[in-house]
Amino acid sequence: MKAERVAEEMTKFPFDNTYARELSGFYAACLPEDKPEANLLYLNRTLAEDLCLDLNLYEKSALAELFSGNRLPEGAEPIAQAYAGHQFGHFSPQLGDGRALIIGEVINQQGKRYDICFKGSGRTPFSRGGDGKAAIGPMLREVLIGEGMHALGVPTTRALAVAATGEPVYRDKVLPGAVLTRVAASHIRIGTFQFFAARGEHDRVKRLADYTIARHCPALLGKTDSYLEFLRFATAGQAALVAQWMSLGFIHGVMNTDNVSIAGETIDYGPCAFMEAYDPNAVFSSIDGQGRYAYRNQPLIAQWNLARLAETLLPLLSDDEHRAISLAKEVLESFPETYRHNWMEIMCAKLGLRGGKDQDLLADTALLDEWLALLHTDKVDYTLAWRRLADAAEGRLSELRELFSEQKALDAWLAKWQTRCAEVDRRSVSMNGIDAAQRRGHAMREVNPWLIPRNHHVEEALAAASDEHDLDPFEELLVALQRPYDEDLKLAKFAEPADASFTAGYRTFCGT
Repeated sequence: MKAERVAEEMTKFPFDNTYARELSGFYAACLPEDKPEANLLYLNRTLAEDLCLDLNLYEKSALAELFSGNRLPEGAEPIAQAYAGHQFGHFSPQLGDGRALIIGEVINQQGKRYDICFKGSGRTPFSRGGDGKAAIGPMLREVLIGEGMHALGVPTTRALAVAATGEPVYRDKVLPGAVLTRVAASHIRIGTFQFFAARGEHDRVKRLADYTIARHCPALLGKTDSYLEFLRFATAGQAALVAQWMSLGFIHGVMNTDNVSIAGETIDYGPCAFMEAYDPNAVFSSIDGQGRYAYRNQPLIAQWNLARLAETLLPLLSDDEHRAISLAKEVLESFPETYRHNWMEIMCAKLGLRGGKDQDLLADTALLDEWLALLHTDKVDYTLAWRRLADAAEGRLSELRELFSEQKALDAWLAKWQTRCAEVDRRSVSMNGIDAAQRRGHAMREVNPWLIPRNHHVEEALAAASDEHDLDPFEELLVALQRPYDEDLKLAKFAEPADASFTAGYRTFCGT
């Protein structure tokens, strides 16, 4: 269905809508609802330019009409995707985009294809009794966390725009409404495959797999084992992504299969949070009462989710069910080692041990485990501890010491770490010389951020925007998050942890 509500005097977006064109029956065509008083709150012009969207000629009011869904660009074909999903371990056979619409696909300056999607644009055939709306706070949260993750180098969906709608959204209280425009490599999820597999529609699973391979891993096209290699592709992507989450202390909060992107991007910034005091059991999601998606469980859940994907692909792997299961099992059982490789590569760099030999892996793992145990025992801030360890590499220990109360335990560990660093230096030409310490410190600061989206600052910015119509705190925080590795005294407040009283009672919500 071609969109009928076309923006007056609005440039035609360079859409090439392959999902709508090639996968009829995998979605429901649907128009966004009208918004009474659209107002543009945020626009990522740099991202727009990278997506080849020329928005510079249009007034703010026209852009508000566009990004609220009141006026669609020419070429838009808004669709709500069908998908299922395991939610906290329980299978829901029909979920789908209940408040989201993909309006089209564009190709960026590097030749990569992206979806442009509205979130909060109104009811769809998949709304399941919901209102299809979103509030300003959760949509601006998507901006802050998504852009923060992007600056940290984590694969992620991104926010192109947020427009206020001028209408109320009823949750636990009345909130001002908004629409997010989200950009993703695609919105194909594990749950998309589950939707058709659960109905026994294996021909559609095959069509979806063929489309996904062509879009995300075209090198597999034509290979006799393309579906097995596709499973390997998805497995590798999740292992790498979750390793990055873990290295930063990021807790997704709702790793349901409908929130797992086949493209290997972080998607859905609802009940997510960054850990402050290191705690492997940390949970912030208000709906995760059993701790299923606790920080330490994220790698295990990623593997569990991939097993659900593998189940949908079994008929494509082999006509012999036992052989199909054996092939899938082999890939799934590779996940722990693939994850561990990604994790240790990142963590060795964070420890300043990049360049270490494979035979030192056991020693490096033991050193890392002991360091994390120290952080846990002393309830040390995860982000600042790593950053101050980079200073310690250059001989400046005072700020690191201030974070710990157990000085003897810290000193004992530091002695082991310094010995290990010296071993790495002797084996690495790049680290030889009198400036080895400065090189190590510099390298560590490139992988250990000084600044993350601290939960209390995020909440303060969202509350100001939602309750007081004040975007200044949001904009100030957003600017700070663009440079997470650069220490800037003017931004020092954003690097400070919250009071323990805030963190102890902090809970995040999904926003629906």
